[in-house]
Amino acid sequence: MIRKERAILALEDGTVYRGYAYGHRGETVGEVVFNTSMTGYQEIMTDPSYNGQIVTMTYPHIGNYGVAIYDMESNKPYVRGFIGREFSSNYSNYRAQQSLEKFMQQHGVVSIEGIDTRALVRRLREGGVVKGVVVHRSHAHPLDPYGEFSPAEEQEFVQRARDHQDIDGHDMTQEVSTELPYAFPTLRHGKRVVLMDFGIKHTIIERLAEVGIEPVIVPAKTTAAEIMALGPHGLFLSNGPGDPAAPTYAHRTAWEMMGLLPTFGICLGHQILGLAAGGNTYKMKFGHRGGNQPVKNLLTGNVEITAQNHGYAVDLTSVPNGEFVATHINLNDQTLEGMAHSRYPVFSVQYHPESSPGPHDSRYLFDRFIEEINAFEGATGLPAEKNSTGKYGI
Repeated sequence: MIRKERAILALEDGTVYRGYAYGHRGETVGEVVFNTSMTGYQEIMTDPSYNGQIVTMTYPHIGNYGVAIYDMESNKPYVRGFIGREFSSNYSNYRAQQSLEKFMQQHGVVSIEGIDTRALVRRLREGGVVKGVVVHRSHAHPLDPYGEFSPAEEQEFVQRARDHQDIDGHDMTQEVSTELPYAFPTLRHGKRVVLMDFGIKHTIIERLAEVGIEPVIVPAKTTAAEIMALGPHGLFLSNGPGDPAAPTYAHRTAWEMMGLLPTFGICLGHQILGLAAGGNTYKMKFGHRGGNQPVKNLLTGNVEITAQNHGYAVDLTSVPNGEFVATHINLNDQTLEGMAHSRYPVFSVQYHPESSPGPHDSRYLFDRFIEEINAFEGATGLPAEKNSTGKYGI
């Protein structure tokens, strides 16, 4: 029998799960969440929206098709850690270049396997997401990698989890956004759209290019004046990590751009639009993460199976004067999944229509965006400044 190095997952609520080391040997701390996707682990790991989080995969067997460079959603993994019931030691896939473990070791991703992920997910569903620490025995005790952690040592790591900074109130977009603007090369002339990068995925840029858009990606702190100086036909607000209430500079830019250009927001971009209009967001108990979330399109009555990754939601009732109306709702918990402005060509969804990984039901939204751009006839000017409430909404 092959001996495996010991590892633990210590949660801030005092729970400790004992398992085995996988990936890069070390220690990591973050918010522990779960994803219900059966495949797509590489896309999940390289999605900047997971920055600051340790992801638990609910599917019990992960890694059997390896890692392919073509499936990267950014230039590196952004997850703080990875948790699985069983990670494959071998892989079989003609597209793959390396195993999942080699990929984790190359990029410093600390992981743990062999724990009861069903029990962990049940705890997260019932009690909500919590902070946690994954630590390998070889990191804490290099001379005794196969030994057990003592109760005192386990409680030390529980305390480290409690002391870690919460994602709530934390602006994480600066950790993932591009530092300089850049253009995505296309082989055909199209409508120029400025993409505000709060942690954008590569596949989103590719989907926009496929429908005839020339994407120009800019940093998260780009101002409305700087956006308009690029001569765009549209504006896109990307996905990203952290508390959507924290990047107030993005709220201001989104508000100043409201009505000037056709605008499409995804995930964090959707939440920023709600906040820019004067609304509020709230943290969900355990969020939506996976490729099997049912969403109803209120405009057509159709049901879409969607890919999602978010822990916050927009409270549409808090948006003043009916500035936005609901277009999509989640059929599991009735939370808002999409909205459109009552006067301007501005719309957004809480989920990921680029579907990487996930079903393709919602890719029509990219076609809708280019249709809005083609139909746009102009705008009337910049909106008002902050009101007495300190928000940018009317």
